[in-house]
Amino acid sequence: MRRPQRAALAWFGHIDWPLFFSALALALVGLATMRPLFAAADVFFEKQAIWIAVAVAVFFLFSIPEYGFLRRTPVLVFLYTAAVGLLGAVLVIGGAVMGAERRFDLGFFSLQPADPAKLILIAVLAKYFARRHVAIAQFKHIAVSGAYALVICALVFFQPSFGGAIIIAAVWFGMVLVAGISWRHLGALMLVGALCFGALWGYVLEDYQKQRINTFIHPLADVQGAGYNAYQSTVAVGSGELMGKGLGYGTQSKLRFLPEYQTDFIFAAFAEEWGFIGVLLLFGLFAILILRILRIAWQGSDNFATLMALGVAILFISHFIVHVGMNIGLLPVTGTTIPFMSYGGSHLLTEFAALGILMGMRRRRKALPVRDQTELIAGM
Repeated sequence: MRRPQRAALAWFGHIDWPLFFSALALALVGLATMRPLFAAADVFFEKQAIWIAVAVAVFFLFSIPEYGFLRRTPVLVFLYTAAVGLLGAVLVIGGAVMGAERRFDLGFFSLQPADPAKLILIAVLAKYFARRHVAIAQFKHIAVSGAYALVICALVFFQPSFGGAIIIAAVWFGMVLVAGISWRHLGALMLVGALCFGALWGYVLEDYQKQRINTFIHPLADVQGAGYNAYQSTVAVGSGELMGKGLGYGTQSKLRFLPEYQTDFIFAAFAEEWGFIGVLLLFGLFAILILRILRIAWQGSDNFATLMALGVAILFISHFIVHVGMNIGLLPVTGTTIPFMSYGGSHLLTEFAALGILMGMRRRRKALPVRDQTELIAGM
């Protein structure tokens, strides 16, 4: 083998290219959905194109280290403390966008600390469960890990970002499940969750948040008011039919009947323009992405690497389910982005950084048995 080829393998041999290109394809599909057909320029399209380029650079930059340092407790304590500090600071000095999702306005871009905080929480939980994968049967470890998640979840909830808090809770619950919780403790958690929801409904949730849940139960009760967004979203999805209206020809989105179609309702805008066939393609790209992440988890060099990859998969799946669910009327409207597609730099950089971290950890991956390798190659 020639020296340049060897150098290329040293730098990029650990990259999972199907994973990278599926993520990039999702980002480009979202970018195309933002582009108005007849507009000379669009600020969302132009900024998102820049963010995608930066995110790709972040992916390769974060894929360089092996992340042995990330297993060290002092490093994770520092990252967790920084995440909590930023979330606390954004409540005090951060600006709110449309009454929610507080962020730091840095002039040329805005930083939303809730996005990297999710990734940091995954690393903290992976470290905690990796050292206690046998003792997870003891309820105290579930409670301690829940406390770590609760701090971040509460700070995000009071931004207020109900959707972000749901995602964080889903990440914690998913990682507890994969860590090996007992059925008895699972039942207890569900009971506690039901009691907490009752307390939230009675004493914490604002009227507009209750109204969103009521609208979910009775979606057509107020289509000109609280149910307007949900109604227009379902109309957009249904009007796409089999083949879609064509790129740039989505009337619900491009004529602004569907608000926030670049972020909260980009799946509905995509479904309107690409139709059922396009939605199947989109689901296929997400399936490839998640399956490749699960493959990385299977090849993890230790429990931490495996749990870290599973946590990232749970994060993406949670965002995907909540976003698609609220776009088709199966879940309340919570203002949640869909990974890689929705407009925004903070979540896009965090998502590509997460994949880059998994690539770095992949340098030390376990070799699969010959039979498993043959089956994986045959399935690619």
